[in-house]
Amino acid sequence: MDTTVANKKVRSRRSLSRNDRFTLSAFVGFPTFVQLIFLWIPALATILLSFTYWNGIRISDIKWAGFANYKNIFLNDTLFYEALKNNLIWLLWFSLIATPLGILLAYQIDRKIKGHKIYESIYYIPVVLSLAVIGIIWNFMFQPGGFIQGLMGRDIGNAVSIWGNYKINTYVIMAVASWRHIGYIMLLYLSGLKSVDPSLKEASAIDGATDWQTFRKVILPAMKPVNIIIVVITLIESFRAFDLVFIIYGSSTSWPLLNILVYQNFAGQGISMKGAALAVILLLLCIGPIIGYLRTVFKEDL
Repeated sequence: MDTTVANKKVRSRRSLSRNDRFTLSAFVGFPTFVQLIFLWIPALATILLSFTYWNGIRISDIKWAGFANYKNIFLNDTLFYEALKNNLIWLLWFSLIATPLGILLAYQIDRKIKGHKIYESIYYIPVVLSLAVIGIIWNFMFQPGGFIQGLMGRDIGNAVSIWGNYKINTYVIMAVASWRHIGYIMLLYLSGLKSVDPSLKEASAIDGATDWQTFRKVILPAMKPVNIIIVVITLIESFRAFDLVFIIYGSSTSWPLLNILVYQNFAGQGISMKGAALAVILLLLCIGPIIGYLRTVFKEDL
């Protein structure tokens, strides 16, 4: 029996022509090479450098620091905790407001409400824009003489003072970030809803279930794979937030985020491996909960 299986594998390999093998190797080998060069090697180097002192110039200047960079962050850097708080606010806002709104919008569009094509188009437009572009658009709108000032019919003052107030910072930045995130979640969930068997909804309606009961007890369980993806995306989007705030503030600490602190410690003349340690902390914050959640979900499926 083992000999038969081995012979089949050999015949399968021989059935591939030289061009087939070259094409297969190119399609597997090139992406793997790109991943190694631009992702895995820099990531591993960053982890190693987080345990060193280095100014980023000469390799010979690298000195072992042990956990000194991490101790400095956790014991002496109050800005780290402020940035962590802002990232958690971002996560809570996306989890409790932006993501549910995107799911609700997708559900309503899937029900073919009046004007659903218009809503779908309107909320799709921000998805094709990067957060950097969105930051430029909204920052311009808040400038003196901009759209918001004209809409309110009065001078809202200098943009710096508008963005400089912490409460205004929080709510405005969250709203601007949600402008894109809601449309993104809407698209993901809408594509998932298209794959739900219509007979399940019909059976639920025949049993006398309300729309909310149908959504909670029929659609949500059927959308479990999409729900997992949305949870992961929401978590990653919240912790990798950078471009929107950077466009508005630059590298200042007016509204710090973990990625802003990483950039501050890696860019310019003040480069230090404290930035590498911050990057590792950010990596762990993203990977840890994701792995734990996925393991729990997949265990239930076994």
